[in-house]
Amino acid sequence: MSLTGVVPAALQVGSIPAAAVLQAIRVSGPVTRDHLAAATTLSPATINRQVTTLSRLGLVVERPDLVDPGGIGRPKNPLTLDRDRLCVAGMHIGARRTLLAIADLGGRTLYSHAVLTPHDAAGVADLCSQLRDLAARFSGRRLLWAGVASGGVVDATTGVIDHPVLGWRRVAVGAQLADQLGVPVSVCEHVQAMAAAELMLTHPREFEGTGLFFYARETVGMALSIDGKVHMPLRGAGSIAHLPVDAPHLAPGGRTCLQEVVGSAAARRAAERFGVAENSSLIVDERAEVLGTAVAMLRDVINPDAIVVAGDAFAAHPHGLAPVQAAFDSATTIRRPLEIAPSRFGIRIQESAAVVVALSVIYTDPVAATVLD
Repeated sequence: MSLTGVVPAALQVGSIPAAAVLQAIRVSGPVTRDHLAAATTLSPATINRQVTTLSRLGLVVERPDLVDPGGIGRPKNPLTLDRDRLCVAGMHIGARRTLLAIADLGGRTLYSHAVLTPHDAAGVADLCSQLRDLAARFSGRRLLWAGVASGGVVDATTGVIDHPVLGWRRVAVGAQLADQLGVPVSVCEHVQAMAAAELMLTHPREFEGTGLFFYARETVGMALSIDGKVHMPLRGAGSIAHLPVDAPHLAPGGRTCLQEVVGSAAARRAAERFGVAENSSLIVDERAEVLGTAVAMLRDVINPDAIVVAGDAFAAHPHGLAPVQAAFDSATTIRRPLEIAPSRFGIRIQESAAVVVALSVIYTDPVAATVLD
């Protein structure tokens, strides 16, 4: 851990024995040691050592109350995550709203609420103190870690954020939050965090192969996962905001860029020009066409095994993802059919992104993360 209390986010499925055991318990619990051996391919002796360590650290707990009374032979106590004594704190910094959340070790939100995002960097201190006050409401739980997911340019090593939309320049969000909470803090780019939530929370998707995560709301972004790990470029995430698109109704006057047509402002201006509602087919059909074509363009470059999309721009069409899928199918040059999948978190995607930044560090190396705290 750095002197500022900032630890780079992990955003991956851990492979060391302790992580593998914790993952199997988290995904399939309650489970016995026999089931863990089958799920992880680790030896019984290794399983026992890891369970002993994870139990001592308070991450897992034996549940004799869940023993099958009709079982044959010596009873074997099932194991589950300890969801009652531990928690993490999360912050998702959006262009308009910042979401603050407290979650248990399995990623279940215990409480969350949204506040206005300050456009003055000095307001970051207030955000940090509000999350501290929220965590204090759960004083009966041990706070293990905190995570921040944000737009803009994020330095995961230092926790410093540059956010041009908000006017932030070199704001040390990670260090300020670590100072307020007294626990380690990880900070990462928000679309990368959303992609990690799809991989790691609830029932994880397949870890093998490559996945493309595409987000479009007031801003746009994408993230790539490879074999259970979200790709995090050393010099920060790239941008797809400038991708050229044709959208004569949303942006008359010739070719424009993706960022200029996905948000509510573009829909509102188009509605005023044509005297129609913002959810009219004139507007939502064109936006679906633009999004489907943009996703197809990226698919043709990366050729991922799976695509997941999230954000209001995808969800707003009355026919769901069908028009986006149709535009995608028409634009892609790769013959292999590929179905675009919606995020499983819906309107909770920002909430999930906030907490998974903290949880991913624990899931990747639970012993080191807990001892470090």
